Amino acid sequence: MYTVIIADDEEEIRRSLIRKIDWENIGFKVIGEAANGEDALELVEKLEPDLLLTDVKMPFISGIELARQVREIRPTIQIAFLSGYDDFSYAQQAIQYNIVSYMLKPISSEEITNELKNIKLKIERKFEEFSTKAPNSEKMEKSEFLMPLLLDSFQKERSEEEKRSLLEKAVECGVLEPGNLDVLKYVVIVTRILDENGEVCTDRTSVNAVDIILKKYVKHSSVYIQGKVVSLLSATKMGLNKYLHIIVEDISQSVQRIMGLNCRIGVSRIGEDLSCIHECYLEAMNAISYSKKNRRNIHFIGDEERIDTLDQESVQQTIQDIENLIRSGSQEEIREYFISFGKIIEQKKIAQIAINFIFVQLIASVFQVVYAVAGNDAVQTIQKNFAFYNMPVLAGNIEAALKYYEEICLMARNIVSEQRKKSSEVLCENTIRIINEKYMDPNLSLSDVSSENSVSPNYLSAVIKRENGSTFKDLLTKRRIEKAEELLLCTSMKIREIAEKCGYNDQHYFSYCFKKYTGMSPNACRRNHEENKE
Repeated sequence: MYTVIIADDEEEIRRSLIRKIDWENIGFKVIGEAANGEDALELVEKLEPDLLLTDVKMPFISGIELARQVREIRPTIQIAFLSGYDDFSYAQQAIQYNIVSYMLKPISSEEITNELKNIKLKIERKFEEFSTKAPNSEKMEKSEFLMPLLLDSFQKERSEEEKRSLLEKAVECGVLEPGNLDVLKYVVIVTRILDENGEVCTDRTSVNAVDIILKKYVKHSSVYIQGKVVSLLSATKMGLNKYLHIIVEDISQSVQRIMGLNCRIGVSRIGEDLSCIHECYLEAMNAISYSKKNRRNIHFIGDEERIDTLDQESVQQTIQDIENLIRSGSQEEIREYFISFGKIIEQKKIAQIAINFIFVQLIASVFQVVYAVAGNDAVQTIQKNFAFYNMPVLAGNIEAALKYYEEICLMARNIVSEQRKKSSEVLCENTIRIINEKYMDPNLSLSDVSSENSVSPNYLSAVIKRENGSTFKDLLTKRRIEKAEELLLCTSMKIREIAEKCGYNDQHYFSYCFKKYTGMSPNACRRNHEENKE
């Protein structure tokens, strides 16, 4: 059974739709209704329906703007327009938001029912496509081209002529499309799908599921590598900045809604050319290592680490495991890891010279992770607490050596954890500061503020919700209404002027938000204040 929210400012039409359509018989269930775009957006965020059926012309937020904002927060939702305005310009605007249907009023119950059946088929087809895969030679050819690029650490050494040749080969095998290749930038995302127990269940069929989402937004190619789907996205920098956060949300939400599973997604920084996608792959892998159960599903490396990480191709798997524990493990997990590592050493499964080499690499990696997250002062803090000029090696006391490196990792883990906590607090403070400075701008959005903070909208939204228990929109509305209340009580400005001063172009929308927030209209608020003064 698929869920539906209906949004129409005409109550008679809205109620008629709910009563006259046999929703259950055609596979739908109405779970909410809204009389304006503002309420519809709140219901979408709260109830997460499969389908939003909305009028184009509504108070406060139009259907077009509603579609845009819905795509920002719930990209998996299907959106259908029901409108009495036979104006093709509306349909043109709707195309970019992947509208599944555009129905014109007047329309009979039978016509709507038939269209809803078609929509249901499209949703089912999407579910089916997302869960299956038909291998083909084209994908194999792309895979053969991409694998060396992703895994080979020497791509940056190519000459300009070799880079141009690489682009031509990418076009030949379908990884890129002919055109102005010089404007393209690249991002690598890594997706792991997890079962209900948190175990990785990604397989080769998962590539198709991810591709179903990606093809709606950007040119891409995906391959399966050891329990994960690795996808190369290519677009202009503007295109990547516009769609990247929506893309990863769409993948995450689709895996959850369609497959009934969870996923972890790591996202690299934007790379300048194909020669750097190995570094992008490592960044995406480092980003995904921040994921743990019951935490965020999506991790942008730029949100977690403020500088580019070094090439870690030569770092042993042991080092990678410890790095992951420093990023997102618990103190107990680090201790258990070193206990296990000590048992392996005692059983002489690893040569002494190899272990000493790992410890040297470990110190370098600890510094790298701590510096990336917390900066130089944090590295110096570790240096002050440990005498690196006299580092123990396995030629001496094994137990003491292991304890020494364990303590370094525990301190690094605590610094990283604390810094991320502080970074979240600073991020929230910056967001509130920007809201306080720019609340009067009617176009101020989550994307604008996240850009100023140099983080992704997904990350900023998650941090705000975790730290403040509110959404960005809640914080912005709160500031606007508080300022409006101040102007109402302390000035003689007209309601329309106050609305504009507080970021509202529409006085009726302002009055609606004001009453929703304070429980009374702007006029009533001012009147009560005057009466109380007397």
